[in-house]
Amino acid sequence: MNQQKKFYAFFACWLIASISTLGSLFFSEIMLFPPCSLCWYQRIFMYPLVLLFIPAMLNPTKEALRYLSPMALVGWFFSAYHNLLHWGIIPESAAPCREGVSCSTVYLDWLGFITIPLMAFFAFSTILAILLYLHRMIKNEK
Repeated sequence: MNQQKKFYAFFACWLIASISTLGSLFFSEIMLFPPCSLCWYQRIFMYPLVLLFIPAMLNPTKEALRYLSPMALVGWFFSAYHNLLHWGIIPESAAPCREGVSCSTVYLDWLGFITIPLMAFFAFSTILAILLYLHRMIKNEK
């Protein structure tokens, strides 16, 4: 039963990463919203998760968590920084975007608060929460 729970948890992570990847490609390639530097960094850490969760689903072990968790955590930090920049908590002068697209530009504003960086933040946060759940599940098996 635990193997099945681990499979579904890794599958949920894979699904979130896949939807996030397809969503970011939709916004940049279909809607033609150019990604800023921080968006690219978040993509660097989200896109590989789609492929890396596949072997983790097939062989759910503690080793899988060792390479998936740091990638999701680094992506989460970039996403958190991007949101703090959007909310004005971090000044625009502290943004890494010096040329090209500004990191503080809001292309999407659903319901007055849902932005593309916020969706990425929720995706990374949910993945990290599931990975923490998996870590505890695997730890309690021993």
